[in-house]
Amino acid sequence: MVRTMSEPGGSGGSWTLLTGHGHVLIEIARNPEARIRDISAAAGLTERTVQAIVADLEAAGYLTRTRTGRRTIYTVNPDSLFRHSAQEGLRVGPLLDLLATDEDDPAAPGLAGGPGLGELGRPAGGRGWVS
Repeated sequence: MVRTMSEPGGSGGSWTLLTGHGHVLIEIARNPEARIRDISAAAGLTERTVQAIVADLEAAGYLTRTRTGRRTIYTVNPDSLFRHSAQEGLRVGPLLDLLATDEDDPAAPGLAGGPGLGELGRPAGGRGWVS
């Protein structure tokens, strides 16, 4: 009998590929005007958890918050680097471009002014490959 990872009793467990921080950053890249409540629902996290993650992301330079009246507008910094040593020197922009693309218009860029998908996320002049 073949089991898939999503089946109960399968070998996949209950983990997901992206962390809560990744889900929140992608959702903000998709919708910079999203409310904490909206981000929470999309990411499957509590509002309190999303608030803490947004504060972490802002403190680390991944995004900035701007208040406009009673609303908050987020701006994602696509040039921020991944924090894990396995992705040393790689920018988050290309990943966000890929995952934050509007599903209704796959040709639309995920982040305005973000790096192109043909790049592997290395900063200009950085070491590594360029396609």
